[in-house]
Amino acid sequence: MSSEQLLVRRIRNGTVLDHLQAGRALQVLKALGLDGTHGSVITVAMNMPSSKIDKKDMLKVENKYLSREEADRIALIAPRATVNLIKDFRVAEKHRVELPEVFTGVFVCPNPGCITNSPEALQSSIQVLKRDDPLLQCRYCRRVLHPEELL
Repeated sequence: MSSEQLLVRRIRNGTVLDHLQAGRALQVLKALGLDGTHGSVITVAMNMPSSKIDKKDMLKVENKYLSREEADRIALIAPRATVNLIKDFRVAEKHRVELPEVFTGVFVCPNPGCITNSPEALQSSIQVLKRDDPLLQCRYCRRVLHPEELL
């Protein structure tokens, strides 16, 4: 591979989140609680050319293996994302994200009257009611939500 083709350097060990919808990388970092203060090198590539989806974002987190549960937290933000666990510069495991049953502490309920938006600061809990064409519901205020309300 020529140096012109290598946009983002390889990592020895860690997690690569690929095929993120263009412009969503920063939302994914926030949902995963990755802010760069924990010592792992994080590479963010946005609006990269892609043969499959025109443009994409990609994240590489060195020396951190995201669990399947952690990676699935991003399924609403990046439903086509693939998770690659890298060991010694090789893909050791690869899977696509899946919607979890519940998003806990990932999204904020848009209902200003919800108890999760009060001074008590309860952690949000958004339940997935329907997986195809996702439909969600806040466990506290019971408001039915569409994904675009959370993104």
